[in-house]
Amino acid sequence: MAKKIKKKDVDGELLRTMRELELEWKQIQSIVSKSVEPTIDGHYWEAISRAKYIYLLREARHRKLRADFH
Repeated sequence: MAKKIKKKDVDGELLRTMRELELEWKQIQSIVSKSVEPTIDGHYWEAISRAKYIYLLREARHRKLRADFH
C-alpha cells in the first residue's frame, strides 16, 4: 500500500517552496536592476523565476492558504 499524502504536508511544502522562489526571484531581480548592461539571459531568468512564484501564489490562493513570511 502506498503512503497517504496529507494535505497539511503538501501545504507546508508549497509554502516553503514559495519562500525559496520569492527569494530567488528578488535576488535575480536585484542583480539585473544593478547591472550596467543586463543581458537577455538575466531578463529571461528573472521572468522564469517570477512566473514560477506567481504560479505557486495562485495555487496557494486556490488552496486558501495564508502565511506571513515577510
